[in-house]
Amino acid sequence: MLRVPLSDQSNHTAPSAKRRKFARSDDDDSVKSQQSFDYEWLARQHSIGCDQLSWETVPPPEDMSFLCKAVSANGGKSLFTLDSGFLNSFSVAEPPFGFNGLGRLVYMRTYSRIMANGKNEDWVDTVRRVVEGVFEVQKAYLTFVLKETWDEAKAQLRAQEMFTRMFQMKFLPPGRGLWAMGTAIVRNRGLGAALNNCAFCSTEHLDINPAAPFCFLMDACMLGVGVGFDTSGAGKIVVGEPSLPSEKYVVADSREGWVESLEKLLLSHFRRSPKLEFDYSTIRPAGTPLKTFGGVSSGCEPLKQMHESVVAVLERNKNAPISVTTIVDLMNLIGKCVVAGNIRRSAEIAFGDASSDEFLNLKNYEANPHRADYGWTSNNSVFVKVGSDYTLAADRIQKNGEPGFAWLENMQAFSRMNGKADHRDASVRGGNPCLEQSLEHMELCCLVETFPTRHETLEDFKETLRCALLYAKTVTLIPVHWEETRRVMYRNRRIGTSVSGIAQFITQRGLHVLQKWLEDGYACLRKTDCALSEWLKIPRSIKLTSVKPSGTISLLAGATPGVHYPESRFYLRRVRMAKDSPLLGGLRASGYKVEPCIGSESTTVVVEVPVDVGEGIRSVSEVSMWEQLCLAAFMQRHWADNQVSATVTFSEKEGPQIVHALQYFQFLLKGVSFLPKHDYGVFPQMPYEAISEQRYHEEIARIKGILLPCEMPSRTVSWVARATEQQEATQFKQEDAYCDGEKCEFRPSRPKATISS
Repeated sequence: MLRVPLSDQSNHTAPSAKRRKFARSDDDDSVKSQQSFDYEWLARQHSIGCDQLSWETVPPPEDMSFLCKAVSANGGKSLFTLDSGFLNSFSVAEPPFGFNGLGRLVYMRTYSRIMANGKNEDWVDTVRRVVEGVFEVQKAYLTFVLKETWDEAKAQLRAQEMFTRMFQMKFLPPGRGLWAMGTAIVRNRGLGAALNNCAFCSTEHLDINPAAPFCFLMDACMLGVGVGFDTSGAGKIVVGEPSLPSEKYVVADSREGWVESLEKLLLSHFRRSPKLEFDYSTIRPAGTPLKTFGGVSSGCEPLKQMHESVVAVLERNKNAPISVTTIVDLMNLIGKCVVAGNIRRSAEIAFGDASSDEFLNLKNYEANPHRADYGWTSNNSVFVKVGSDYTLAADRIQKNGEPGFAWLENMQAFSRMNGKADHRDASVRGGNPCLEQSLEHMELCCLVETFPTRHETLEDFKETLRCALLYAKTVTLIPVHWEETRRVMYRNRRIGTSVSGIAQFITQRGLHVLQKWLEDGYACLRKTDCALSEWLKIPRSIKLTSVKPSGTISLLAGATPGVHYPESRFYLRRVRMAKDSPLLGGLRASGYKVEPCIGSESTTVVVEVPVDVGEGIRSVSEVSMWEQLCLAAFMQRHWADNQVSATVTFSEKEGPQIVHALQYFQFLLKGVSFLPKHDYGVFPQMPYEAISEQRYHEEIARIKGILLPCEMPSRTVSWVARATEQQEATQFKQEDAYCDGEKCEFRPSRPKATISS
């Protein structure tokens, strides 16, 4: 295996200052050097098993200074630029956005940045920025970290291939990558977390560093990263009282300042340090514009409320071992604080013991009335063992759709669930909120999404997979600001290459073709990972594939999300936008229905877009619970060596069958959640509303074509400078928090102002 031996994987010590040598076959003379890596090399590897290949690795960088130095050495100019003649060939090309303009609308609202000339990016500009950003990182890494030469001609060819496939939406980075790659967020601020999606932290070692998991969750959520956490730290420490006399603590007006204030408060109870009297005077008043693009400060109130609520929770647990309820209460209160402004959107998932009535009752607000105000901030799942009795949990699911299930032993033992345990992920402790990634403590995941339906041939799909992996592998070169997270991410280089539009592919070409594409595609990714890892002198990725729930990214490409079937072939998709958005004039002129958002009439409007998912596709109401489970297991067997994010909907009749389904699928899945089927369209302005074919044609007849202006209103030089500064401080866009999965994010029940940043 071309990885750090498993005995090293659980060792979280810092990397050696020396190059680490992987055992290799001395007679393998076909391995290409860094300078001359190309994809043709892969064709010669079919007779050579990946596990026979090896290379030396180098100590990874601790920050982004290597990129800064490279740019400085280049006179401050970008290190890599796509050929102008090549770009000109796309100047009049029409981007293949999906769903009758919905994809373009979502793109313009969510991912189009303001350029130096005051105009908003069009699709060709965004793709160019991302691709040039990827190759800039590669060039800086090879020349300043590896001290290798850079083959500009070959890099140009690879970059053009990546550009073409991104432009055609054969693959796309996650929304965070579309927004941040190739910007000062990465180059100047060095925030690698802005390109990663989700995280997990364990409370197992609260006795060693009791505040760390809570502070990590707050910091990550404030950067838009969804976080999973467990309750294994229950009983590990005793909650005490702060000592006297009290001390004054001035809270800094920054993300770091807010997180540090939480750390100080928790340690005053966990370590009996002095009681704190917080001074919030440096925090900007409510209504003050933030650097975060488009937001205003909520002032200190959300933080103050969190401090007060945290104290109340700890008082209830005073002089006793910390409980499961207290751990989840603290994490949920942090989540409530982070989303107080409805600009930062993130998510939490709490993992508990399936045998713990305390955990299972956390969302029983009759038993826990104090949690009614913040219990919504996390989805709750249980770790279960194969062979468990699922009766009680299945009964609860029929009532409220929770808990979800995670088989930790399957996550640790298996890559793909094909009957061959490899124990590659023995150090995994949990997963991300959408549960498409198995994760170690403090680990983040990097995702990238492919769309098989946009390919005519398997070979074309495999070429896209190579480009997608090159993007994701490059992201693993970029350090994050948490030291422990850097160590585990550099060791694992975990990637989640996802597929979306599965329901459409099955409808158009059949399950047997999908199986062939998945199996051959997975083999292609493993070989490509060998080549890329050797080229970059880094470990092979511990895992490569997953199926994420998707969301806005699949909308861009006109694909159904992940493994999920649509609510209906024909439906209305409602998109929320700012009332003063310059896009609205073009939408109204094109015939799209635009109306005030109920409850936020003064700030927000709702745009309706009619959607046809495609001929012959079944809606989720036509797909049984059992078939949905079978499809998830199919993808877990043939594609995902991480996990498949599957929310299985069930009818009232199917509810009693859940317990029996779990008995079968405990051997085939790593995680799953359930959701009762709803009658969508009952509530005003639902995101999705099923409609008839006749109504669809009536709606589409009123639309003259989407006329979104690339020329925005006149902008002054000072406005552009200010807007550029603001968007460079924005690690993620409002509508795309972390993994594009709309079902995972938590939001407050009504709009509020955003917290300071």
